[in-house]
Amino acid sequence: MIVKAEDLIKELSSSYSNPKCKIGRMVKEGKYTPIIRGLYETDPDTEGHLLASEIYGPSYLSFEYALGVHGLIMPRDRTYTSATCNKHRTKLFETPFGTYTYRDVPASVFGLEVDMIDDGEYTYSIANPEKALCDMLYTLPPVRNRAEMEHLLLDIVCVDKYKLPEMDLRTVTFLSERYHCTNVKLLRSYLASD
Repeated sequence: MIVKAEDLIKELSSSYSNPKCKIGRMVKEGKYTPIIRGLYETDPDTEGHLLASEIYGPSYLSFEYALGVHGLIMPRDRTYTSATCNKHRTKLFETPFGTYTYRDVPASVFGLEVDMIDDGEYTYSIANPEKALCDMLYTLPPVRNRAEMEHLLLDIVCVDKYKLPEMDLRTVTFLSERYHCTNVKLLRSYLASD
């Protein structure tokens, strides 16, 4: 379970004169694992994707991580990539649970085509396959034509070419009208021509 330092301090302040020292001892005893400053996890075996939205947000899992989960690319171990909006910078956190990267997408598409998943006492959000690919293409330098799009998809992003026909063209079309991004518009054209 995720615990905030401020909540622990409030809870411990009635019994301990120095709650921060007590928290430090609890960390050494293994009762809490520090995630980032001010955030702890009670179970050191918690799967990293369950912590992503708590580390930095609002955010949802997307880009390489979601593409790996959906089988479009080879998954990367303990590397979690998430989308944010209006942050205007990329954030990176190295933690005992893995590496977390956060990149902006346009506010106009931030909440679209994202699934909320309940997993025990945790809830996390993850982009569907089409949204994860559109998010990824949004962050890459623009290409100009179908041949360059194919190179980008298959050689740069390393999408499994047998999975591309499974993409929902209606969802990509819906998203392409909202990204205002050349790569996403070319993705729609590329998928429509197959």
